[in-house]
Amino acid sequence: MSAKEEIQKRKTFGIVSHPDAGKTTLTEKLLLFGGAIQEAGAVKSNKIKKHATSDFMEIEKQRGISVATSVMAFPYRDHLVNILDTPGHKDFAEDTFRTLTAVDSVIVVIDVAKGVETQTEKLVEVCRMRKTPIIVFINKLDREGKDAVELLDEIEEKLGLHVTPLSWPVGMGGLFKGVYNIYEKKLLLYRPHSKQSKEEVFEIKDVHDAVLVEKVGERAAEELRSELDIVTHVYPDFDRKKYLTGDLSPVFFGSAVNNFGVKELLDCFIDIAPTPLARETEERKIDPFEDNFSGFVFKIHANIDPRHRDRIAFLRVCSGKFERNKNYYHVRQDRQMKFSNPTSFMASRKDVIDEAWPGDIVGLYDSGNFNIGDTLSEGEKLHFKGIPRFSPEMFRRVINKDPMKTKQLNKGLDQLMDEGVAQMFIKELNGDKIIGTVGALQFDVIQYRLEHEYGAKCDYEPLSIHKACWIDSDDDQALQTFVSRKKKDIALDKDQRLVFLAESAWVLKMTQETFPAIRFHFTSEF
Repeated sequence: MSAKEEIQKRKTFGIVSHPDAGKTTLTEKLLLFGGAIQEAGAVKSNKIKKHATSDFMEIEKQRGISVATSVMAFPYRDHLVNILDTPGHKDFAEDTFRTLTAVDSVIVVIDVAKGVETQTEKLVEVCRMRKTPIIVFINKLDREGKDAVELLDEIEEKLGLHVTPLSWPVGMGGLFKGVYNIYEKKLLLYRPHSKQSKEEVFEIKDVHDAVLVEKVGERAAEELRSELDIVTHVYPDFDRKKYLTGDLSPVFFGSAVNNFGVKELLDCFIDIAPTPLARETEERKIDPFEDNFSGFVFKIHANIDPRHRDRIAFLRVCSGKFERNKNYYHVRQDRQMKFSNPTSFMASRKDVIDEAWPGDIVGLYDSGNFNIGDTLSEGEKLHFKGIPRFSPEMFRRVINKDPMKTKQLNKGLDQLMDEGVAQMFIKELNGDKIIGTVGALQFDVIQYRLEHEYGAKCDYEPLSIHKACWIDSDDDQALQTFVSRKKKDIALDKDQRLVFLAESAWVLKMTQETFPAIRFHFTSEF
């Protein structure tokens, strides 16, 4: 198979939503269709000792939430599909933001009862900024929920998306009869309390066909006809060009937990979703069909297998062909590296691969050489854009509960900070270790993982810090004066860059006015 054909086979997308909208369940069902797994895990089930394939960390199984991005690949209809299942919880938004730099399109999952929630708004805003193509899946149709037209209005208003429904529900909740697939002109019948392993599908080119009444009853058929009549006049026809530029979002309805409407979503996705897209670097635009390999690290995960204490860097291949045991140029470290056991993923299951193409996500065993945002190439100095670290919003001082395990604590903190789940600042004055996160749940995850993966115990002391700002200046003397005058509020980040820890918004404002020669940055990308 030629390089062009290999690249055009790939479809790489992320699944994003608010927690509990059914994102991980949808991922499971997509994997079932791809034959990647034989049986879906019981997400959030304590009765059955099975869990979602994509939630492989122990804390995820216990809490029933995703706290780290999982990568899964499977073949479907002569394509290779790469899914990145992201955390929905707002406390892990930074991981999700970075993951969105590695995908070519997105499926947004919305709960039919709750509608559009705040976290979904933030994530979709990031996709819109990047003009990422979006498909919307409205989930849990077997439960009572909002009216379908009302939901579409809410999606347009709150998410700023222009939508066009490609399927339409026949009833909802207790009256849910199925879904009419507008895209394929087919009716899918829903059978409650069955495993719905094989969907009942009927081709209905015209909704005035008598078969419709026979299958769903006179009242439901009449409702569907009148709703479709309104929908087809109000919403535009599907236009793939507009979808690919992020200007039109197709909407599907279904019930992931019942495996209903998922195959239709996947079939349409394979038809319309983009193949690997070009990527922007500071130097130039990278085309996926270029001969030379390039790629960037968007995530690092320590202890993906706690038995082996391994650390994996997730690399998105952007151009050319990645080959095992070939020398590649690590741009930041200015040196050559080669990889004897690069892997592909099925959550925590890994397989060694010999080659990878644009769109693929490769796992590279890492002994501390990689940072998030690092570039590998065949010699060209490239810096991929848009992978910053954000200024944290919550801060706590780390207290070592077992001085005998200081070495394990330091190693654990270093490795977990490399993952980008949180940031550590070390005070210049007294060497205090301060962890900053975007959400409180991150502290629990770090504490849990330190104990269960590194055998180290820690406690936290809350701190009244408003903001961490990276600082620099063109005037070295002014910078030195600032550091010496603000010594108690100065710290270093993991890359030894100077950070000012402002106690309050007022202190920050006053400091900026008092020291005009100092620049204050709220992301590390400057």
